[in-house]
Amino acid sequence: MITKLIIYTDGGARGNPGPAAIGAVLTDEQAKVVAEISQCIGEATNNQAEYRAVIAALEKAKELGAADLQFFLDSELVVKQLKREYKVKNGELAPLFLRVHNLVVGFKKVSFEHVRREQNVEADRLVNSALDGK
Repeated sequence: MITKLIIYTDGGARGNPGPAAIGAVLTDEQAKVVAEISQCIGEATNNQAEYRAVIAALEKAKELGAADLQFFLDSELVVKQLKREYKVKNGELAPLFLRVHNLVVGFKKVSFEHVRREQNVEADRLVNSALDGK
C-alpha cells in the first residue's frame, strides 16, 4: 500500500482560453512512477487547467489509497491560492479551488510547493502530449 505520494502537476492551454490539457506524475517516496495523467479537458484557461490537473491527481491519489501528498506545481498563482496566501478573486477559479479544498479534506496531509518550470518537465510533457494528440 502506498501511503505517501510525490505529485507533479501541470495544466496548459493553447490560447488563453483555448484547447487545454492536464498532466500529472504520481510517484512513491523512492521516485517510482505509480500513475500518470495526460488528458485534454476542452476549452479552458491556463489557470483552470492547472486546477483541473490538481483535482485529477487528488482523485487518483484517493483511488490509490494514499494519505500523505506532496504536490509540486509551476503555477505560482495556484500554489499561493491553495496555501491561502492569495484570495481567489476569479469567479471561474473559485469552484475549482473549492473542489480542491473538499478533496484535500479526505487526506491526512497535503502540501503544495511552487517549482520552476524546468523542475516540472514530465508533467509539462504529458500536457503537450495530450494537446498534440499523442
